[in-house]
Amino acid sequence: MAKTDSLNLTDCSPQQIKTEREELAQIALKIPSKELAQIALAETSLLSFIEQAWHVVEPSTPFIHGWHLEAISEHLEAVRESEIKNLIINIPPRHMKSLAVSVFFPCWVWVNNPESRWLFSSYAQDLSTRDSLKCRRLIQSLWYQARWSGRYVITSDQNQKTRFENDKTGYRLSTSVDGVATGEGGDYIVVDDPHNVKQAESELKRNGVLMWWDEVMSTRLNNPNTGRKVIVMQRLHEEDLTGHILEKELDYVHLMLPAEYEKDRHCTTMIFSDPRTENGEPLWGELYDEVALNTLKKDLASEYAIAGQLQQRPAPRGGGMFQIDKFQIVGAINERDILRSVRYWDKAGTEDGGAFTAGALVHKMVDGSFIVADRVKGQWSAGKRERIIRQTAEVDGKEVNVWVEQEPGSGGKESAENTIRGLAGYRVRADKVTGAKEVRAEPYANQVEIGNVSLLKAEWNKDFLYEHESFPVGKYKDSVDATAGAFNKLIAQKARVGTWGGKK
Repeated sequence: MAKTDSLNLTDCSPQQIKTEREELAQIALKIPSKELAQIALAETSLLSFIEQAWHVVEPSTPFIHGWHLEAISEHLEAVRESEIKNLIINIPPRHMKSLAVSVFFPCWVWVNNPESRWLFSSYAQDLSTRDSLKCRRLIQSLWYQARWSGRYVITSDQNQKTRFENDKTGYRLSTSVDGVATGEGGDYIVVDDPHNVKQAESELKRNGVLMWWDEVMSTRLNNPNTGRKVIVMQRLHEEDLTGHILEKELDYVHLMLPAEYEKDRHCTTMIFSDPRTENGEPLWGELYDEVALNTLKKDLASEYAIAGQLQQRPAPRGGGMFQIDKFQIVGAINERDILRSVRYWDKAGTEDGGAFTAGALVHKMVDGSFIVADRVKGQWSAGKRERIIRQTAEVDGKEVNVWVEQEPGSGGKESAENTIRGLAGYRVRADKVTGAKEVRAEPYANQVEIGNVSLLKAEWNKDFLYEHESFPVGKYKDSVDATAGAFNKLIAQKARVGTWGGKK
């Protein structure tokens, strides 16, 4: 037995098991005191466990340390201790996410908590099964058994590729999206890559994953008060599972680790702050230096894939219409320098979902520059929306010209007319829009590119810039539509004193 690399106690008789354990005990007695200290460290530190067990899982590949492994391990340790109940990890491919979360983590937890029950899922059953087999082989290895054989035994009556149990009532079930067996529950729910690239591009399949999560997988905790959920994935679409959860603003700790550092997206959690300081610093420079990262980029081929899978930002930076680094941020506006002003409304009639209503206030200045002074945005019922539009006009004042986007059809006309009636006493007109959003936004984007557009510093700036960064491929375009609409009206108007579009 001692000459083998792994053990299989599942098919042994009680006497055989006793004999095997006696032999393992003899092996354990011969472990040097220094190694005993390492064993004790492995029981309390997930990263130490990974480093020590690495040769069992990946015997032909040397272990390469990276600080991101420390970050992942510390967050998973916090999950085990219930300091974190819900965790999202976004990390590039080939950075050990599946091994750390789906293989080493459950094996480590079972050292001290073999009674814990686990549900694992991925977009494909073969991936989930792959990690299940690696996990079981690690548990049955001579290395693991020599250290912790007395803690639990894998039972023989439930020992399958996709499900195995131990004699302390713990189990691991591995399935795929839409494949969770009826009646199964867990203390830990782990989802590792719920989408693949092709599926994420399909709205139907993407929404199917989101529904599966909301209505099935997320409800399978044995105890919702003590259970834990872990989602680990690379970003593939704005509306992928990570985007879905973040948009709902649920109570999740979000560990977001881009392949190359971006200062304006610095990740901080309750126990972590990204140690990088300069744009472009690699996440795992020991393995993926500049040359290796460039190879990954070439393999991914598109800016969209690079932005999502490597940078955890499923929209190209600077690859869309707007170069957001060209926006100037100003702390105040001298009203005497304002030539004319427009508030433009891009309306939506939905509440708690769907598109947003957005209203942008833009000033044209006497020097020919433009300042976006305000952005109002929300998902409101029709009645609340009209009240907010009226209240906004009262704040802006009557010198601000108001335009309302009028969508084609009778419904769009009626909606615009309702707004105009509600703004009686103000300068307000309907704008019958034609052409694609990208075409309407082009003059505005050109002025941004030459540095002729500024933002008044405010809380809405971050969301505003993100929407512009992802335009036109992003999910939301409302702020861009509203600002472009105001811009187009300003450049079309002539400042004639006492007339529409001019200052009295």
